[in-house]
Amino acid sequence: MNTPLILPRPGGATIAYHRLAGATPGVVFLGGFRSDMTGTKGLFLQDFCRRRGRAFVRFDYFGHGASSGDATLGTIGRWTEDAIAVLDSLTKGRQILVGSSMGGWIALLAALTRPERIHALVGIAAAPDFTEALLWPRLTEAQKRALKDTGAVTLPSEHDPAGYTLRRELFEDGKRHLVMPGPIALDCPVRLLHGMRDEAVPWQTSISLAERLHSCEVLVILVKDGDHRLSSEADLVRLGRALDELCGLENEVHSVDS
Repeated sequence: MNTPLILPRPGGATIAYHRLAGATPGVVFLGGFRSDMTGTKGLFLQDFCRRRGRAFVRFDYFGHGASSGDATLGTIGRWTEDAIAVLDSLTKGRQILVGSSMGGWIALLAALTRPERIHALVGIAAAPDFTEALLWPRLTEAQKRALKDTGAVTLPSEHDPAGYTLRRELFEDGKRHLVMPGPIALDCPVRLLHGMRDEAVPWQTSISLAERLHSCEVLVILVKDGDHRLSSEADLVRLGRALDELCGLENEVHSVDS
């Protein structure tokens, strides 16, 4: 695996990334909570864009993967700032943001901040507002009390014997970045892929998100036997097909304008 490049951030923080030069619209991959850019989907998208000569960026948020920092100290706001910095510093022209799980929430927030830079959005088991809608309801009363009294709680994890710690600030900051309570003022094309066997984020989340988006060009693709990761060969083919279609929309616009 090639050594990632580094994007400096305020306070001495660093964001690790990989980038391909190529045609626009480019593709930016935004990973999930406590995942990193070396996963199946990020690598698939890099190869997909390389074969098509399309610009591409994958990166790790603060506290994730090869970037600096402690994920326990991260917040939705900080990770959104990372995504916007990547968009501003590492890309040119219009971009397709591909957000997986939490990355779907970050993609929405980044797109709302830089709408003129966004060609389209793709959500893969998108989890907007997950701190409020998914994490908080799943905590026991004892865990909620610990959060309020001590500012943190450690939950068991199948991926880490030590579990992972959630801070009160993650939930408080999440409340300041909620997108689902009302209409979402984005007019770009959107594709939402979601597995109906997703045990982390209910597939109904994508239906609700589609209803709130202002854009009329929104398609929800439900995969009946799909899980949360949607990283099987068939899932990746489906993702590639959605990207080809979204890139083709630009060609259609250009042909009409000409």
